Amino acid sequence: MDDKTGAPGSHVNYDEPVVRIEGLKKAFDDNVVLRNVNLEVYRGEVVVILGPSGSGKSTMLRCINLLETPTDGRIFFEDTEITGKKVDINKVRAQLGMVFQSFNLFPHLTAKGNVMLAQRKVLGRSKEEAERIAVEELTKVGLGERIDYKPAELSGGQQQRVAIARALAMRPHVMLFDEATSALDPELVRDVLGVMKELARGGMTMIVVTHEMGFARDVADRVIFMDGGVIVEEGTPEEVFDHPKSDRTKDFLGHIA
Repeated sequence: MDDKTGAPGSHVNYDEPVVRIEGLKKAFDDNVVLRNVNLEVYRGEVVVILGPSGSGKSTMLRCINLLETPTDGRIFFEDTEITGKKVDINKVRAQLGMVFQSFNLFPHLTAKGNVMLAQRKVLGRSKEEAERIAVEELTKVGLGERIDYKPAELSGGQQQRVAIARALAMRPHVMLFDEATSALDPELVRDVLGVMKELARGGMTMIVVTHEMGFARDVADRVIFMDGGVIVEEGTPEEVFDHPKSDRTKDFLGHIA
């Protein structure tokens, strides 16, 4: 993968949207959470999604890998409509790595065992191959010396890095992060953000829901502000943070500054 260097967006292939959302709507009974959302994310791009609680950010992310079924609209992943009736959901999810607020690790398995499991069950890799990749990915996230530790023996930040390694071991084409640092103590946030920054520098396509404004400024190619289930504003970090156009964006940024 290419290094994330040069001018902003220089590593992004703008001819190749890897995720395309058209007219996405999601309602839970009478509660409409997403309203006609349209978005394209390009290969190698880091898109950070901001917004208040209840704005639809996490729901949109969950629709992208079909953890939530859209009420209306279409979602394409690498030119295949994944909202179509005949889509192989498991195949799609294997290529869309997702990291949640909660770590969702199996407490009886070691870090290595947690990273190996989906490789064996979903991808059918041999034990030897799965173990090699698990050790490789855990080392990349700084846990090479803790591969045989169980979750209870790891800090929250270390557990979240195991979850990231588990997603990366599937060799995903896109990584989705849903508030990956919000459950962590402040002193543990930096290590997890450091891993995410390294992924971005390596050219990984990433869609990140976060409240970490510094991360958004430093790493994002594009920042999206959502409110009320719609995309209110989008642009480069400089455009959105320093020159917001929408009064709603200005108000939101003013409260978190």
